Amino acid sequence: MMTTAQKILDLEPLAVQVAAHRRQGQKVVLCHGVFDLLHIGHIRHFEQARRHGDLLVVTLTPDRFVNKGTNRPAFPQALRAETLAALGVVDYVAINHWPTAVETLRLLRPDVYCKGSEYRQRQVDADSNMSPELATAAECGIAVEYTEDIVFSSSQLLNRHFSPFPPETTAWLEAFRSRHTAEQVIARLDQARSLKVLVVGEAIIDEYVFCTAIGKSTKDPVLACQYESQQSIAGGSLAVANHLAGFCDQVELITCLGEEERREDFVRQSLLPNVRPIFVTKRGAPTIHKRRFIDPYSQSKLLELYLMDDHPLRGTDEAEFGARLRAAVEDCDLVVCMDYGHGVLTAPTIEYLCAHAPFLAVNTQSNAGNRGFNPISRYRRADYVCLAHHEIAIETRMREGELRDLLLEVTQRIECDRFTVTHGKAGSLHYGRGQGFAEVPAFATQIVDRVGAGDAVIALTSLLVHQGAPWEVTGFVGNVAGAQVVAELGNRVPVSRIPLAKHVISLMK
Repeated sequence: MMTTAQKILDLEPLAVQVAAHRRQGQKVVLCHGVFDLLHIGHIRHFEQARRHGDLLVVTLTPDRFVNKGTNRPAFPQALRAETLAALGVVDYVAINHWPTAVETLRLLRPDVYCKGSEYRQRQVDADSNMSPELATAAECGIAVEYTEDIVFSSSQLLNRHFSPFPPETTAWLEAFRSRHTAEQVIARLDQARSLKVLVVGEAIIDEYVFCTAIGKSTKDPVLACQYESQQSIAGGSLAVANHLAGFCDQVELITCLGEEERREDFVRQSLLPNVRPIFVTKRGAPTIHKRRFIDPYSQSKLLELYLMDDHPLRGTDEAEFGARLRAAVEDCDLVVCMDYGHGVLTAPTIEYLCAHAPFLAVNTQSNAGNRGFNPISRYRRADYVCLAHHEIAIETRMREGELRDLLLEVTQRIECDRFTVTHGKAGSLHYGRGQGFAEVPAFATQIVDRVGAGDAVIALTSLLVHQGAPWEVTGFVGNVAGAQVVAELGNRVPVSRIPLAKHVISLMK
């Protein structure tokens, strides 16, 4: 009898073993999944699957492809594999190389592919996961069987008994589940698919330079670092366009690239296929680069370096930007204005947007590059405003004070009925004239980099505010999107429908 350790193989040696068993006339059954928290439903699933053959193989979704939220998997892949291998009914276990079982089916060529009864129904990821797996099974002559027995949910068990959130967040989620279903929340997002969205604002290339501190210079008070690697990520309005492209078929982007350090090839390659970019050249200036020097061990930022010319667009550059904008505004449903305060959005452009955008969502970002000179009151009106807490403080010139009072002060300075204020681990505050206030907790459990969280929040909440979704649904989706972004480096991974939907489903169980 094999030990637990002997049952766990890499995929390639496992394929050799499976082929050998099939040559001996044994019928091989494959089960595949996350199997995060092993429960009686899993055990009965394996026992029924084993009855379809002589050998039961179980493959696991690797940690990096588990898209049930930033707090999942609760157990890392090595422990999940060891737990499964300890079951007598399981003959072999392997950790998959891919996000789905498509390539695994081709590699292992089992006789039977077995799924739980819940997979008879169309899943949220059917187009990218289950449907291709079924097609591959048919192509390879693999029979597909479904087990029928008691069904538990690992996500539900983890949410109820091992919640990663503080008690007040757990209580909020419990109340939210009583009023909404995951299907209703996802349907709200799906209704945005046909919207024509226009994104306007600065293109920013976020550069991360990883370097290890090796000591102080012997002659000067300078920190000396050893260079290790670097990575460029599309940020600013580029990132917002990508977030929106995961939920809308048509996204148009109007932005500026520099005449120098242009990086147009990189920018085009970084945009999703359904983003149609319009680039206006800012002559005599570089494309904006924000270079951050990072300690790779602690992920701490040592220094930030801006490469930009933040003078406002002038002359023919401004005229071209205005002409492009006027043509695009006439053919869109929603404008998401990302004003990073680096000179692209001039007073005439802002006035045109305020007067002519069919639905105007605005974020005026306050950052080290604009030193507080980019308040929301530059816009006389909007349909929706999304700001961070410190941006509210800058607008009101009040660092202290109750956030609700500060927000009410801002509502007197701009003609707008709907506001969102994000405030980090405290979640988000929402206000609508005639609706009052709503608070939604944060759902981040893993924070790698806070850069880009606000970009994801305004992208997703703009779509929901546009269609009149309740504030708690809007805030819930926005904070789920923010949680996904802070778990990555900057805007490296755009928010997209399937991972977000599966995160929503996981939280709602």
